[in-house]
Amino acid sequence: MTKHISFFLNAAVLILTILLSPVVSHAQEEKTPGFSNAKGHWTLLGGYGITHTNMGSTRTKVQEADLVLQYGRFLTGEGGRSWYKVRHEIMVELPFSIVYDPKNAIMAGINVLACWDFTSSEKIVPYVFAGGGLVYTNLDIPGLGREVNGNYQTGTGIHYFIDKKTVLNFNYRLHHISNANTADPNEPLNSSKFLVGVSFLR
Repeated sequence: MTKHISFFLNAAVLILTILLSPVVSHAQEEKTPGFSNAKGHWTLLGGYGITHTNMGSTRTKVQEADLVLQYGRFLTGEGGRSWYKVRHEIMVELPFSIVYDPKNAIMAGINVLACWDFTSSEKIVPYVFAGGGLVYTNLDIPGLGREVNGNYQTGTGIHYFIDKKTVLNFNYRLHHISNANTADPNEPLNSSKFLVGVSFLR
């Protein structure tokens, strides 16, 4: 009798283990960071920026090397279905630029951006963003009336997963700097920025 009870108990444990193993495995996969369930990310971007001298009132050609430290915090879970799975996040950036044309100077500031990540793919996650902030520069050109200016920008990019936590980041943005007519003159700097970097999910 005892042998029969032991046999049935062992069989029950084996069956439960087999039945529950996919659930445990699935739960472990869900805990693995990805853009569908990550809390946030740290990103380091580097690249190149150049003004468009024929865009708006921009007259001065400015070229720069850019470095951007970025933190993103997801505000929502994954919504939508099929190709339109999306998560919303807020990103805070600390950009630093070395201007080398038309003369040597620096730019530094802080940006707050809203971002939409399209998460239907586990390998490639496109995104769009927009926002702005403040920027300081000692660039001495005739049209820039202040050292402290505002900026706004919009752009798009692609996250390409290397593994579950490490992501290559390719980023293009259309960038505007001006003093919002708080000083005279106020020649804006309208530029394109091409950035590439790496993100670490958490």
